[in-house]
Amino acid sequence: MKIAIIGAGFTGLSAAYYLTKKNHQVTLFEKDDSPGGLAVGFSQKEWEWSLEKHYHHWFTNDKSVLGFAKEIGYKFLIKRSKTSVYLDSNIYQLDSLNKVLIFPKLNLYEKLRMAAVIGLLRYNPFWKPLEKIKAADFLSKTMGKNAYEKIWEPQLINKFGKYANDISLAWFWARLVKRTSSLAYPEGGFLNFANALVEKIKQNGGKVFFNTEVTELKRNEKLSINYTLDAKRYTLTFDAVVVTLPSFSFIKIAPQLPNDYKNKLTNLKGLGSLNLVLRLKKQFLEDGTYWLSICEKNSPIMAVVEHTNFMDKKYYNNEHIIYLGNYLPYDHPHMKMGSEALLKIYDPFLKKINPNYKLSIISYQLFKAPFSQPIIPINYSKIMPPFETPIPNVYLANIQQVYPWDRGTNYAVELGEKIAKIINKNEKFLKK
Repeated sequence: MKIAIIGAGFTGLSAAYYLTKKNHQVTLFEKDDSPGGLAVGFSQKEWEWSLEKHYHHWFTNDKSVLGFAKEIGYKFLIKRSKTSVYLDSNIYQLDSLNKVLIFPKLNLYEKLRMAAVIGLLRYNPFWKPLEKIKAADFLSKTMGKNAYEKIWEPQLINKFGKYANDISLAWFWARLVKRTSSLAYPEGGFLNFANALVEKIKQNGGKVFFNTEVTELKRNEKLSINYTLDAKRYTLTFDAVVVTLPSFSFIKIAPQLPNDYKNKLTNLKGLGSLNLVLRLKKQFLEDGTYWLSICEKNSPIMAVVEHTNFMDKKYYNNEHIIYLGNYLPYDHPHMKMGSEALLKIYDPFLKKINPNYKLSIISYQLFKAPFSQPIIPINYSKIMPPFETPIPNVYLANIQQVYPWDRGTNYAVELGEKIAKIINKNEKFLKK
């Protein structure tokens, strides 16, 4: 079959790989000049490895993507990382039961209570009943007011903003279940891994077009795709199409979608991501923390992620690489700012952590994505869009469909494999 895949993020890449393995004629379209989607990378001439525009890593239980890497013979590193919280102007490591028990901001009863709730959720295999409960309500009642207000409420607010009180407990459960003390990372960076996948797809007979924007998807007698490449317009026909774009982009290119379906997609909420990446001569988080969650409700930053406290700085010319991360609505004022204006806003807060960081700045870059974090309200399974769309033989596969899991390349790979299996199963019907 002739199959088009729109978007060369890891969902599109994995779908293309598995479909070409079954000898389908696959054409992959990507608007950007590189593969990877939200995990797309960039590099500097001094660096040996590429770096993601938006921080990424794998957990050691991310079986889909780690298995995928092994299948194509791609090496990855596994390393213990340090996760901490910033609270009351101090950094506290909080990534194990032992660290919880010595955490000085809670009394012994509060620490035992919080540890018990985390343990019960983490080892509970049944997520479906949890989606009926709001995380904020559950955590404040079970962990107690002090633990909730000090640790969890600020993190929910910093991550989800006005949606903080609407998030389902199933989302929180998934975050706990997937957390591992050690993390994995592809050698050379995610961009190198994505490029290796592109080569595998080509070896299997697939075609991959970069700098190519799909402008319209429609069905008359056949499915057709209009796209632009080098300022020229082209049209190709296919037996099936897989759209891996955000839902709002799917609506934009598919005018034949019925209004009720478009309204359902539009009603699904999400946030964009904003990452200011600093290149420093000296370490920023001097205690070796990789991931620092900010437990201050009015913080301008959600998390500080020091990539080179995870991966060795030797791969980056011995520089220290820091992400200053946020999830924000696409129309938030910060999403319209440049890097200098944003750093000026962040600066007073950053100086509380490391007063002299500015003296070691080499450079900084700002990266934005209009959609990267789905909002997961209660009973999300009832509103999650199906893979099949109202346009026959057109499939939608994006991060709003990896529920109950959260965003991540592991679930993108898993999603691509699912779509490939569905298409292979339906092949005799799709040819009609």
